[in-house]
Amino acid sequence: MDSMTIRPYHSEDCGELARLFYETVHTVNAADYTPEQLDAWATGKKPLDTWDRSFRANTTLVAESGGQIVGFADMDDSGYLDHLFVHRDFQRRGVATALCEALEAGCSCLRYTTHASITARPFFQSRGYRVVREQQVDCRGVLLTNFVMEKPGPQAPLLRKDEKG
Repeated sequence: MDSMTIRPYHSEDCGELARLFYETVHTVNAADYTPEQLDAWATGKKPLDTWDRSFRANTTLVAESGGQIVGFADMDDSGYLDHLFVHRDFQRRGVATALCEALEAGCSCLRYTTHASITARPFFQSRGYRVVREQQVDCRGVLLTNFVMEKPGPQAPLLRKDEKG
């Protein structure tokens, strides 16, 4: 892979990010979800202005390699990581790690949280997130399994040795 850069989101990225989201869900997540679930999760019909508003409301970062967008992620000020998607041809090359590290470094919070897919759960566990609970989410009338996960942020109080359980 050419060298990768992480940069802030720009509104002109929106169409490409929406496509990357759709394609990633329908390929990378296909091993863990049924076609019906994939279609409910990523319809390809969400208006771009809705995507753009969401990306601009959060800290959204874009990963590029060789002039191509290869991934994106966004986090709000509370430490909630909403989206983390990597192009199907750039899986397991450090893109998600670089995006997460940049977002986490820029967010001073008590804890980082996410709702991880079945597919993403092992990645987040490898980053120190723990499963709070498994849940079934109704997405356009179709149930999807995901996991509420969290890890301490930089503002989390340190436990004394005698407080660790």
